[in-house]
Amino acid sequence: MNIKIYDPKDFPAYLPKLNLLYDDLFSGGKGFRSKLIGLMAQHMGLDLRTQELLSQTIEFIHNASLLHDDLIDRSVLRRGKPAAWNKYTPEYAVLAGDYLLARVMVNLSGYGNIQLVQYTAQVISDLLEGEWLQDSLVKDMNVELSQLDRVHNLKTASLFKWCLRAPFIAQQRNEAQLHTNLEEMGTLLGQLFQRSDDLLDYNIRNNEGKAVLGDLKSGYLNSFAAYASRGLSRDQREKLRTCQTMADFQSVLGGASQFDQHVSEFDKMNEFLIQLYSHHLKTLSGYLKDSEKDLVQSLAPLTDILYWRKVSS
Repeated sequence: MNIKIYDPKDFPAYLPKLNLLYDDLFSGGKGFRSKLIGLMAQHMGLDLRTQELLSQTIEFIHNASLLHDDLIDRSVLRRGKPAAWNKYTPEYAVLAGDYLLARVMVNLSGYGNIQLVQYTAQVISDLLEGEWLQDSLVKDMNVELSQLDRVHNLKTASLFKWCLRAPFIAQQRNEAQLHTNLEEMGTLLGQLFQRSDDLLDYNIRNNEGKAVLGDLKSGYLNSFAAYASRGLSRDQREKLRTCQTMADFQSVLGGASQFDQHVSEFDKMNEFLIQLYSHHLKTLSGYLKDSEKDLVQSLAPLTDILYWRKVSS
């Protein structure tokens, strides 16, 4: 499935620089969210047109957010290649992100499901609100985990919630309790994914080789750092600004053993969220048609993939 093009008008040939930028952007990504849509479609019997539209929609929104985030954060690399703003200029990165969001609304409007259009517009609004909130927390060495959870719910979790709910909305399955349950599941998946991603910054289960201490060096206290430093004094937290190595960070926390203890506690806290997800997953079964029941089993491994970073063989 070519998620870059749904409608022939998406990327006109007379805009070559636009096409080059998107060829760079869409190559190298895992496409996890569009794969999740494919998983939902497989069990729900969505027609190909709807599956393609939903897959492209979530990838367009996700990649638009990456274009804007990289520029705001001045991240020079994306997926091991020069970030779009760095290669094509900041102005083109902004225009490219805006264009993706515009195409989302054009294509969804043509599909004719007003509820899906409204929900998608709300998700885009949540992403932008989350970006504003996150920006207000940069350089704050006293940020609390609850503040970060709010940001992650607006930014990261909103896309997971969309992946779970949009296929049902497309089928006009509007039971309130069903969508409340899906909303809770998506919130948990987003929170688990973001917390796991934040652990990579401290070289925990960092199988993909993400740069270590990137968040901290840019002045951002991510969820794990906020959790691990919660018992420190204000002066001790200020010392985090000077950390350049893992040894520096561990020293501020009280040593390597204390760091390991924080990781263990952080994992245990998130194991509770995984159990909560499993509870909601069992509840979901009661809302599904008999032909859809296998969806529960297919969604079960997501917590292992997103938090523990386990890859099925």
